Amino acid sequence: MRKLLPEYLTKFVFYSFVLLFAFASQAKRPELHLLVKDHLFYPATVTIPANTKIKLVITNRDNTIEEFDSFSLNREKVLFPHQTAIIFIGPLSSGEYKFFGEYHPHSAKGKIVVVQSLADKHVLKEGAYVN
Repeated sequence: MRKLLPEYLTKFVFYSFVLLFAFASQAKRPELHLLVKDHLFYPATVTIPANTKIKLVITNRDNTIEEFDSFSLNREKVLFPHQTAIIFIGPLSSGEYKFFGEYHPHSAKGKIVVVQSLADKHVLKEGAYVN
C-alpha cells in the first residue's frame, strides 16, 4: 500500500492540530479580574461557579509591591507595581476562599465565593467575572 504523505509531514499536521485545539480551548477559559489600588482588592468579594477552572487576572495599580496570598487556594503571586499577573485557580468546590495581600494584610483582603448555580448572570458582571 502506498503512503499519501511522508511520515514527517503526517506528524507535523497531527501536532499542528493538537496545538491548535489546545490554544482554542485555552482561549475559552473564564476570567476573573481583580485590581489592587490603595492597598485594597477591588472587588473584595467575587462569585464564581463551582467545578470551573478560572484565569485570575490581577492588576496592581499601586506604586508599591504586593503579594496575592491565599492559604485556602494554595496560591501566592508577587504583584509588581503597575503590572498584571495571572494565576489559574480551580476547579473548586462550593465554599469561600479567602485571599490577602501579604504586605498589607489588614487592608488588602478579599474572598472568592464558589457556588453550584449561577442563575443570576448580572451578579457575575458586577463581581468582575467575565466569560
